[in-house]
Amino acid sequence: MSAHVWRFFRAGGFDQVKLETGADLLHLDELDLKLWVALACPTTGIEFDPVTAALIDTDKDGRIRAAELIAAIRWAGGMLADPDELVRGGDALALSAIADPALRASAKRICANLGNPEATRVTFADVTQADKSFAETLLNGDGVVIEASAGDEPTRLAIRDIAACMGTVPDRSGKPGIDLEKSEAFFAACVAFDAWHRAAEGDRAQVLPLGDATAAAADAVRSVRARAEDYFRRCRLAAFDPRALPLLEKKEDESLLASGTDGGVAQAVMAALPLAQPAPGKPLPLESGLNPAHAGAVAALHADAVRPLLGERTELSEPAWRELVQRLSPFETWHAAAAGTAVAPLGLARARELLSGGAREAITALIASDRALESEVAAISSVERLLRYKRDLHSLATNFVSFRGFYDGSGPAIFQAGTLYLDQRSCTLTLAVDDAGRHAAMAALAGSYLAYCDCARRGSGERRQIVAAFTNGDSDNLMVGRNGLFIDRAGRDWDATITKIIDNPISIRQASWAPYKRLVRLIEEQVAKRAAEADAVSQQQVGSAATGVANVDRAKPPERKVDVGTVAALGVAFGALATAFAAIAGYLSGLLKLPFWQLCLAVVGLLLLVSGPSMVIAWLKLAKRNLGPILDANGWAVNAKAKLNVPFGASLTGVAKLPPGHVLTANDRFGERRSPWPRLVMFLVVVGFLFSLLNDLYVLDAAWHAATGRHNPAWFKQPPAAVSSP
Repeated sequence: MSAHVWRFFRAGGFDQVKLETGADLLHLDELDLKLWVALACPTTGIEFDPVTAALIDTDKDGRIRAAELIAAIRWAGGMLADPDELVRGGDALALSAIADPALRASAKRICANLGNPEATRVTFADVTQADKSFAETLLNGDGVVIEASAGDEPTRLAIRDIAACMGTVPDRSGKPGIDLEKSEAFFAACVAFDAWHRAAEGDRAQVLPLGDATAAAADAVRSVRARAEDYFRRCRLAAFDPRALPLLEKKEDESLLASGTDGGVAQAVMAALPLAQPAPGKPLPLESGLNPAHAGAVAALHADAVRPLLGERTELSEPAWRELVQRLSPFETWHAAAAGTAVAPLGLARARELLSGGAREAITALIASDRALESEVAAISSVERLLRYKRDLHSLATNFVSFRGFYDGSGPAIFQAGTLYLDQRSCTLTLAVDDAGRHAAMAALAGSYLAYCDCARRGSGERRQIVAAFTNGDSDNLMVGRNGLFIDRAGRDWDATITKIIDNPISIRQASWAPYKRLVRLIEEQVAKRAAEADAVSQQQVGSAATGVANVDRAKPPERKVDVGTVAALGVAFGALATAFAAIAGYLSGLLKLPFWQLCLAVVGLLLLVSGPSMVIAWLKLAKRNLGPILDANGWAVNAKAKLNVPFGASLTGVAKLPPGHVLTANDRFGERRSPWPRLVMFLVVVGFLFSLLNDLYVLDAAWHAATGRHNPAWFKQPPAAVSSP
């Protein structure tokens, strides 16, 4: 059992822990996780310093979990002489408040390096400035060196060559550089490249029969090898059986050449044909009679391979082709075993120069010198980490372990993105979302009226999505497409447009009027529909009348007949209407016979009968309204049923009202005049209700007095003479 005494407060329908002292924070590992409001939260999409969030998120999965928060608090508490510094917050920390000697010495060194050796405190601005200054030095402890880090030109050129061949890594200053891994890989490639070339130089006559020109000869042979093998195969087949020669010709493809097709199709057809026209035992021509699609490749073969290796000739027999391929076979074998090709762009001479000039040792020593400063960089980072935790950890804890800032009004929670102004309301429960559709699938379970908005800043081109909870007022004028203004926590304004709505009750008052609004809406729709139908009939009648006038001389008088069925149907209809009116009249006459006060109660009861179900449903839904699903859809792991009851919901959505001490001038020339009749009628109804109720009470008292000889209740001493006995 924990020896620490915890204090709790109740808000949102559940108990939440108070985190008021450093001891409260340091003992969080003893607090039962079932009492935490949240068990995880995302590092993005919240109003919290992303660098601090990344430091707390040690596994770098984009979420801060309870164990990571506890570890961060434990580390910060161990570095401080007074853990209450975590609750005080702020960007400055007294040097005497740092308990760890190494960390305190680092903070002093930071102040001294900034020209203030007598400083008694270190600030976040000091650490930021020191980190920036250190990052801009040539050696900054990250194990990455740039060209400017080298003290001589050969080493700078070597760094440039390594970067060109192996790529770069960013230095703390943001400039491209190289690290030990890049350097070692580069020089290993140089060694392999040199060894590969030495293998050729050991048997140069066989591997490089043409010296440096051997590669061009091999490329020329390689480019036509498949076509040449195909050509000689066709010639052998034709020599075996001349009848097979027509079968080797692609007449259907050649027909495309004569059909006027475009150049691309013709070129593709020609490229599919042999190098030359095959015949029994025919050599491959090297100058004339070649397929135009491959003439250039054969010319390169002739110039780069045949002439240097076999001598001048105008055609190439199959044995000569075999000899040519055989002469270049050692080169192909050597070429296939190529190694260290990453440094090939530098050339063999430059690679050997780098291997023999001491560049490798110079760069390795330079990187080692840079790494020697790693401890100093780590010290600066640790001081920065401590200052960030001092400033931010308590705020995170009070938005994670509890939702105190959200429920007690002391400040917006870290999940609140800003304020949406729309329909004369201000919604403060707004969250940033990445995908409205995916978020709505979970958030719909919250039971709140949610409006998803696309927000944009026209000047900068920035765009974002938010969801806003409407918890006060009504939804009559909320619809997709309505525009509003969103002001984020940084004070920047965004154009907001509703794109999606999750409809839920906003208040019981709205629910009480909902049936009547639906009735009025239905009547309006039916009236509009009937008016449209009547207008169509009227237009048809006008058209018929116009046609009749135009053809009056041809018209025959219509025969009038009485339809007995129609008369009978009309009689039945009128009978049903009469019965209905009679029933309604009976109910009304029964109601009108009641005393006036009972009639008023009957009307009120009828209104409650109509509005009651809607109000009960709204009350049940409002009682279930929950913040949890809205946050869970954003990556949180909410551990409690955080209710949004009606009073608290009203505080999250402000409704427009005139300020105190305002002056309102009644000179609206175009405003509709308010009729006094509704108020007068209501006044008369109340007076009549009271008079009727008192009258019936006096009558009942008189009857009771006549039967028992005493008044009941006692305050009826003398019934008025005007009141008659029953």
